[in-house]
Amino acid sequence: MPDIPTATPRARVRVPLRFADGYGADAELVTFHGLADGREHLAVVLGDPGPVPLVRPHSECLTGDVFGSARCDCGPQLREAVERIADRGGILLYLRQEGRGIGLYNKLDAYALQDEGLDTYAANAALGLPEDARDYTAAAQMLTALGVTELDLLSNNPDKADQLRALGITVRDRVPTGVFTTAHNIHYLRAKALQTRHTLPLTELPELTAG
Repeated sequence: MPDIPTATPRARVRVPLRFADGYGADAELVTFHGLADGREHLAVVLGDPGPVPLVRPHSECLTGDVFGSARCDCGPQLREAVERIADRGGILLYLRQEGRGIGLYNKLDAYALQDEGLDTYAANAALGLPEDARDYTAAAQMLTALGVTELDLLSNNPDKADQLRALGITVRDRVPTGVFTTAHNIHYLRAKALQTRHTLPLTELPELTAG
């Protein structure tokens, strides 16, 4: 087991969740003491988690989660994750890692470069930033504090599974999310599939095989 600092639950509060499409779920929100990066990450416990719960680490996306931006798939992934986790029982980790860890302003600067033709990763590099700056140490701390050492991971991103395993969490299975395409995010999704091995079905991303 890697030597990472121990986190402890700080507070738990019941919150009924309601989405714009009418879906609702009751959740327990958990805050923590001792997270390694000092950020205010949140665990959203849904349904009745069993010995191997379904878990999604979801990185904060103000533009997608709150404003419904069609330039990414974050909002639909969040909505899907809450329902799937509530049905099975598990935890959504809402991680304060806007823009794959680069922050909101930098993310919007990267959007401007994408408008000039760069993909999402090249835009980050052009700003002198990592392609993906996210670290899942706090996620592993939160899971351990909640007594979760083995899980099924709801994610298309193999890096999340690799990092959690390296941090001592057993990932039994990686369960893909849906594919949420718009006219505005297809290039973003194709970059994720081609450059960082996200498990996005090529048949549902026709531009990936075009030309």
